[in-house]
Amino acid sequence: MSAVGQASLALGAALRDVAEEMDRQFDRLLAVPDDSRAELYQAMRHAAMGGGKRLRPLLVFATARLFGVDRACTARVALAVECIHVYSLIHDDLPSMDDDDTRRGKPTVHRMFDEATAVLAGDCLHALAFEVLAHEATHRDPFVRSELIAALAHASGPAGMAGGQMMDLKAESESFDLPAVTRLQAMKTGALIGFSVEAGAILGRLSHEGRRGLHGYAHDLGLAFQIADDILDATGDEASVGKKLRKDGEQGKETFLTLLGLERAREQAELLVAQAIEHLHGYGEEADLLRDIARFVLERDR
Repeated sequence: MSAVGQASLALGAALRDVAEEMDRQFDRLLAVPDDSRAELYQAMRHAAMGGGKRLRPLLVFATARLFGVDRACTARVALAVECIHVYSLIHDDLPSMDDDDTRRGKPTVHRMFDEATAVLAGDCLHALAFEVLAHEATHRDPFVRSELIAALAHASGPAGMAGGQMMDLKAESESFDLPAVTRLQAMKTGALIGFSVEAGAILGRLSHEGRRGLHGYAHDLGLAFQIADDILDATGDEASVGKKLRKDGEQGKETFLTLLGLERAREQAELLVAQAIEHLHGYGEEADLLRDIARFVLERDR
């Protein structure tokens, strides 16, 4: 088998393992109580289990293994970042945001349940992320836990994902140039990807100076991921992707694709992936999974 084929098999196995691990973690975390909160837990389970790429948890695992971090600790951090990601999807799908009917091939939470339940389900997943990180089972060192909490809060707040989402809402009525779209996506998509990479370094107690290569990798990976997402939105199949496509074009939003054109966008994504991989030059084969993930963002169909 070729090296490319072996890499593809290794990545496929890693994606399946992480997906199964996340479902186990969510099944434990979101056990349905026998009281009036049951529907709230069912809504969270509906959003969190049985679907999704699990890219962010995989990045946590892939980076943490560079430093020999305990898998149980890594799984808790991966769970926390996926809690934040799923909460953001629930809220992003709401009528007041993107008003989507499907997500991951299933009805969105506000369609399956109702809008109030969806808001609360997102709120709870947001809170649970930090509860998970704060627990001593995540890491015996409270300073490591504190750094993880601070980093995830920064990545998901006004300087990160939520701020990027606000810019995305404004993009429906304002004209954004390429630097503005790049900043928007670096916040909305890239910040949480960046945390997922940095989390492994935090768990491994790598110095801030020692994280420069990983920061560069995460930055370029996040932008490549979004360009590939824009291309997928314009050219992909809704049945495969599991959600409504072409909405950005219908809303008149500027994207990497509208600003660069299809061919230039693909070339830019390829360049960013190559740069992301180059940022890992200081690591050996232990970083091959991170390299495979970078290549995967260009090849995915959902």
